[in-house]
Parts: sequence; C-alpha cells; structure tokens
Amino acid sequence: MNSENNFQAAFETASQMLQHIREHLNSVIIGQASVIDQSLVALIAGGHILLEGVPGTGKTLLVRALAKSFGGTFNRIQFTPDLMPSDITGSYWFNGKEQVFVLRQGPIFANLLLADEINRAPAKTQAALLQVMQENAVSLDGKTHSVPQPFMVLATQNPIEQEGTYPLPEAQLDRFMFKVLVDYPERNDEVRLVEAVSAAHNNDLLANLSDKPLFSPNEISQVQMCANQITADHNIMDYAVRLVRATRTAYGLSVGAGPRAGIALVNGAKAHAMLNGMPFATPDNIKAVCLPTLRHRVRLSIEAEMAGQTIDEILQEIINQTETPRQ
Repeated sequence: MNSENNFQAAFETASQMLQHIREHLNSVIIGQASVIDQSLVALIAGGHILLEGVPGTGKTLLVRALAKSFGGTFNRIQFTPDLMPSDITGSYWFNGKEQVFVLRQGPIFANLLLADEINRAPAKTQAALLQVMQENAVSLDGKTHSVPQPFMVLATQNPIEQEGTYPLPEAQLDRFMFKVLVDYPERNDEVRLVEAVSAAHNNDLLANLSDKPLFSPNEISQVQMCANQITADHNIMDYAVRLVRATRTAYGLSVGAGPRAGIALVNGAKAHAMLNGMPFATPDNIKAVCLPTLRHRVRLSIEAEMAGQTIDEILQEIINQTETPRQ
C-alpha cells in the first residue's frame, strides 16, 4: 500500500510539473501544440527526436525553450560536409605544462543537443551520435564518459532542400524514438507569432521570459523514472507488437519496422499517458504515438510512391485495420 501511495504522490507531482512545462512552451512556441506534446513525450520516455520541417517553423526555439524550462544545458551543432566526429564528441589534447592529456568535451556533453541539418554531414560523422544516443556515453581513447542527465538529441532536417545531403542510415534512424513533422502554423497562429516576435526584444521570444527555470534537470530525471512505472498491461504490449508486425506485410511498404519500434511504442504510450494525467497506458495512447514512432522506420514501395501514397496514409490504414484491445 505504501508503494502505491508513494507512486501516486510522485505521479501527481510529475503530472503537475509537465503541465507547467507544457503551458510554458505553448506560450513561447505559437501554433505548434502537437509538436510540443510529442517533444515532451519523447523527453519523458528518454528518447530522441528527428524534427523535419522547413526553416522558420520554430525548431531551434523549441529546443532552447525546453532547455530553459528545466535549467538544462543546451548545445547546437550545425552539421556540414566537413564536420568531423571529434567536432561532436570532443577529443584529448596534451597539456604540456602539467604533462597530462586532458579531455576537451565536445558539444555532445549537454542535456539537450540540437543537431541542425543532420543529413548534411557524411555517414561517419552522423555515426558519432550512435553510441551516445543508445548508451548515454561517449568512448574516447578507450575511456567512457557519461553525458549529463537527462539527455536528448533533437536532430533537424529540411524535407525540401536535398542537394548536398547524405541520407541517414537505417541504423541511425532507428535510434530516434520519434520523427516529428513540423508544419506551418495556422493563419491566426501565424499572425500571433508575427506580433509576438515584433514586440520581443531583439526578435527573441525567450528574451522577455524569466531566466529562472521552472524545474531542475534532476526533477526531470525523477519524472522519467515515474513514467517508467506507468502501467502497460499485456494487451497494450500485444497491441503495440501487432501494429509493428503489420508494417512488415502491409501493401505499399517495402521495409517494415523492427522490434525496437514496439519498445518505443509502449514507452511512448506510457509517457503520453503521464502527460495527459493518466497513471496507466491505453490503446488510445498507443494510437497517439504510432505515426511519429513508425514513420521513419518503414519505407514506401516503388508502387506506392508512384501511386502518390504517403507513409502516414499507409500507417493510418494499418491503425484502422488492426483490432483494438478492449479497455
């Protein structure tokens, strides 16, 4: 009984914290409520995000505002064709005065890392992110260095400009929990956005906000631990696996999702439940995170591409046709 009471108290505190952060982000990033929710779900679940959208839709602002909300460290890397792996991870240099090798930490050592236009760097450099995204640690000269917690990579790519880009390898795409599509805001939201930026100091929407964070990195880590305790029964896990397996035989998809997708679906559903004040995951939570979880883990067939179908349309058909467990 005490453990149940402790969980309930921790859950209520975590849920209130998330609502504060959600309101804070929505006050800064106008017209991107669904993107904010998906970003918070990934953060709570300890995942990473691939953000796809045209320039000027608030991707960098989102990461800066999220870091500022809990006092986390934030670094940005502009990916370019000449970027080296050591530019991301850091390297050892020899201190002649003290006759020792010293680690010069790269930008990867931050709570939130914005990898801007990740597909502009060659595969070798992109791969430098793989270990840290999976293990929350960097190996340099035989030594392992942990990154700060919580840790999250948010990578961006431009869906329109493809010249001089290197497609992300399947192994790296699978490391991202979500692929989030950042679209243009609605007309009224865009008017509000223009008014807000015009009135802000130096056109920076964060400039007028208090520098005092809402919470601490340690408190966010506590929320992540609480989310891990959210209940997801056998039927929920079975439903997630059936959705994933359906992508492997679906007409219109040449490549289906792997087992990591099922794990991401369940973890995402638990985090989505917490964000919406529920101490247990439901089929609706699975459905809410299905598209961002699966869209980058599958590939369109040539026939579907020629017919003008999209990955999201095919995934939505799979969701509609897969039997939902009774709640």
